[in-house]
Amino acid sequence: MKTTAILPLLALGLVAGAAQAAIPALYEEQIARAEEELILKTPIAGIENNLWFDYRIDVTEAQKELTSDLRRASDIEDRRDAWSEYAHELRHEREDYIHDMAERGYRQGTVYLVD
Repeated sequence: MKTTAILPLLALGLVAGAAQAAIPALYEEQIARAEEELILKTPIAGIENNLWFDYRIDVTEAQKELTSDLRRASDIEDRRDAWSEYAHELRHEREDYIHDMAERGYRQGTVYLVD
């Protein structure tokens, strides 16, 4: 194959990639991405107990389930359901962990910086 024949094929690949990047994210995906930003990176009060490890396992399980659901999705509604369920699970697991730690006397801290 000549180099001149390869150039149009490369251009088609770039155009196809750009078109896919231009597709806006689903509303449900945007909500789920916002929930991902709220995933706790460190345990409350620095205490690595069974609640913390259960929370991390539940987050990982939700991520695996999302991947599986998206792989099996056959239409836009399936994709919306998968993202919506994922966002719900992330929020639920985070709130459960915070609540359970609060019952044990450990509060989720918030720091405010004032000028």
